[in-house]
Amino acid sequence: MKKALMAVLFGSALVLGACGGGGDEGAEENGGGDAGTEESGGGEVDVAAAEQAYQESCASCHGGDLSGGAGPALDSIGSKYSEDEILDIIKNGKGSMPAEQATGEDAEMIAGWLATQE
Repeated sequence: MKKALMAVLFGSALVLGACGGGGDEGAEENGGGDAGTEESGGGEVDVAAAEQAYQESCASCHGGDLSGGAGPALDSIGSKYSEDEILDIIKNGKGSMPAEQATGEDAEMIAGWLATQE
């Protein structure tokens, strides 16, 4: 019984710790401005929205921290592929990756954000 309770408590703490934070508390300390956007080849990327879309569509195979898993690591994918090439892979798949894991605006946001990962 104690092991089960400890497992539930540990699991809850892990989930809450991974999900916590958020917000723009550090934006003012870092000079304010657009702390949540980055420039990619296609324009500005809303980092928070792109990361959320990535977590929903890609993280189960490529890892929540881009480190890989069932799919390859994406932590430096921007040095290998352009934003358009990444979008093409998201739309059409590659190797064992199925097509259209993310679609429309989500696919474009993810591609733009991944293109900044070098």
